[in-house]
Amino acid sequence: MDSVSDALSIEKRGQILLGAARVFAADGYEGASMARIAQEAGVSKGTLYNYFESKAALFSAYVAEACQRNLAHVFDGAGHGADPAAVLQGIGRRMLGMILSDAGLTMYRMVIAEAGKFPALARGFFEAGPAVAIDFLARWLEEETRRGRLRVDDPAFAAEQFFNLCQTHLVLRRKLEMLEDPSEAEIDRVVDASVRMFLRSYGVG
Repeated sequence: MDSVSDALSIEKRGQILLGAARVFAADGYEGASMARIAQEAGVSKGTLYNYFESKAALFSAYVAEACQRNLAHVFDGAGHGADPAAVLQGIGRRMLGMILSDAGLTMYRMVIAEAGKFPALARGFFEAGPAVAIDFLARWLEEETRRGRLRVDDPAFAAEQFFNLCQTHLVLRRKLEMLEDPSEAEIDRVVDASVRMFLRSYGVG
């Protein structure tokens, strides 16, 4: 395949994923049909099946692409030159922003709604999203420990602990529609408190 065909293929795949995102958000996984996704994406069913052999494969690709794009933003700038507290505050704020966004809430609710009937889809979501985030932060914590800036014995456990701390008060209530979109000040208050608590356990000096 030449470079022009490659570009067209990548463009078409993106076009299909955008159409699929709209249909999945509107109809859920079980309610979505490949015919409707093809129509929404502006492609034929034959073209759709050339890219994705099944609705499950298409949904998995949609979730993986969304998670990869969003997590790249969450961990942007998470190096080892800045103060650990500042890095954790940035990660926590961006992670909360992603979880509480309309797209993040829609995807979570859709996966939860289908998890009982389609556990493989829920597993795929976990592996493409939360598991990747935990692994990235665990490796960051491990390196900070090696450099003597933190003291973390179980980085994977501590990483998951940090993400859960940052969801205090806001995330569950928002998922249950018990809370309007929180303000930046509310998010900062939760994240700052979470970082302080986290560093009391894992900080040095």
